[in-house]
Amino acid sequence: MKRAEVTSAELPGEPPIEVALRRSARARRYSLRVSQLDGRVTLTLPKSAPLDEGLAFLRDKESWIRGHLTSHPGVAVVRIGETVPFEGVPVAITAAPVRSPRLEGGRLLVPADPARVGQRVAAFLKHAARDRLALASDRHAAALGCGYGRLTLRDTRSRWGSCSSNGDLMYSWRLIMAPPEVLDYVAAHEVGHLREMNHSAAFWALVEQLCPTYRAHRGWLRANGSTLQRVRFAD
Repeated sequence: MKRAEVTSAELPGEPPIEVALRRSARARRYSLRVSQLDGRVTLTLPKSAPLDEGLAFLRDKESWIRGHLTSHPGVAVVRIGETVPFEGVPVAITAAPVRSPRLEGGRLLVPADPARVGQRVAAFLKHAARDRLALASDRHAAALGCGYGRLTLRDTRSRWGSCSSNGDLMYSWRLIMAPPEVLDYVAAHEVGHLREMNHSAAFWALVEQLCPTYRAHRGWLRANGSTLQRVRFAD
């Protein structure tokens, strides 16, 4: 199935609003959506609709959009002087004479270049997430006496991880912002699917074998996962 085409536009004002423009062959009219998860605004257009008309529709709905964003739980934009969660602990993003981000004394030191802070912090988190998730996946797979295929990271919205039928593992790199034991639980969950590709009692018994306190960590994600999704790294 062919994916819908996605581009973006900016709605002027104070503050300006970035809007994803999504063209879909299934759409019969213009429609707007403000994500309850992270406040992202998406305008869906019919495949052949003129872009000018779509932008006019967007401007006409500006007050509706801003009203929804005002009532939405605030997003946390990554900037110098703000904090970002790392392994469950907020660390201060601090400008320093460094070439790349590094943790030091409870601070995340970054080059003093505001335009690239989001990009650099995201890269730092992705690198750390890959290391932690690979170690956890290796450990749990060894405990079950099995191997897995590729390990990939994505910025997913609907799930924290997945295991494919051929044994490939996928994780959200945002897990590095959660406490380490929560990240470990998700790794145990997905590795458990290498043996049980379902959510049966046998599967949960495997998860409990790998992570005896998994219920608490699953509960943490349900209660706090949306806060991790609201961290924005756009420059």
